[in-house]
Amino acid sequence: MNEHDFLAQRFEEHRAHLRSVAYRMLGSLAEADDAVQDAWLRLANTETEDIDNLGGWLTTVVGRVCLDMLRSRRARREDPLEARLPDPVVTGDGTDPEQQALIADAVGLALLVVLESLNPAERLAFVLHDLFGLPFEQIAPIMDRTPVAARKLASRARQRVQGAAPAPDPDPAAQRRVVDAFLAAARGGDLTALMAILDPGVTLRADGGKALPGGMRVLRGAEAVAGQLATFQRMATVSTTRPALVNGAAGLVNTVDGQLVSIISFTITGDKIAAIDILSDPDRLAHLDLRHLEGQE
Repeated sequence: MNEHDFLAQRFEEHRAHLRSVAYRMLGSLAEADDAVQDAWLRLANTETEDIDNLGGWLTTVVGRVCLDMLRSRRARREDPLEARLPDPVVTGDGTDPEQQALIADAVGLALLVVLESLNPAERLAFVLHDLFGLPFEQIAPIMDRTPVAARKLASRARQRVQGAAPAPDPDPAAQRRVVDAFLAAARGGDLTALMAILDPGVTLRADGGKALPGGMRVLRGAEAVAGQLATFQRMATVSTTRPALVNGAAGLVNTVDGQLVSIISFTITGDKIAAIDILSDPDRLAHLDLRHLEGQE
C-alpha cells in the first residue's frame, strides 16, 4: 500500500463522522458530501506528519468548509433555508453505519429546522460543541473568535433552540403507536381521533418545492393542523404508506405506483404529535436513495 492509499484508508475511517457533522451544519445531504470531499482534497494536499489527531484535524476542516458554505449562501442572497425543510434521512432495519451516524442522538427534522434559523457562527458553535462535544478552544480558531466569544455564540444558539424544537419521546414503540393512530384517523377521516393525538401547539410544515406556491407552508395549532384532515385522508388512501425512521424518529414513506410522493416525519412528545414535517418536493425526492428500504415492512 502506497502513502496515498494509506492516507485514503485513514480518511475513510472518519468519513461517516465527518458527513454527520456536515449534515447537521448544512441540512443538505448533497452539500454535506461536497464538504467531506473538500476535506479529503485538503488532506491530500497537506503534509500529514504534523497532524497529531487526524480526526480532530478533519473535523476542524469540515467545520471551516461548512462555515464558508453557510456564509456564501447569505452573500448570494439566496432564499433562506428556513423556507424549506432540510433533507430527511430515511432509515430502517439493516441501515449501514454511515446512515446510522447521520441519525445518531436523534437530531430530527424539527431541530434541524431551528438550526437553519441560526447565523453561521452560532450554528457552528452549537453543532460542534453541543452535538459533538468539541471544546471551545478548538472551535474558536475556525471562526476567528476567542474561546469566550465562541462560548457566547453557542449559549445564544442554545437559548434559541430550547423550546423551539420539542424533545421527542425516546421510546420508538411509543412513537410508532402515535403515528399508527394518526394514520388510522387519517384513513377513517376521524376528526375527533386526530384531535386527540395532536399537541395544542403542534406545527405542520409542508415543503412541496416549486410545486407549492409560496414555498414551504407552515400551520400552527391543533385546529389548523386538524383542518388538513381531508388532505391527510387523501394521502392515506391514495398512496401506499410504509413505516420508516425519518431522522431517527417514527415516520412514513408514501408512494403511488412505486413512485415516491412524500416523506413524513413526526415529533412525538408525551404521546402527542408536536410537529409534522412533510417533504413532497418531487425534485428533491428524486435524489433520495431509498433502496435500503426495499423488502422491509
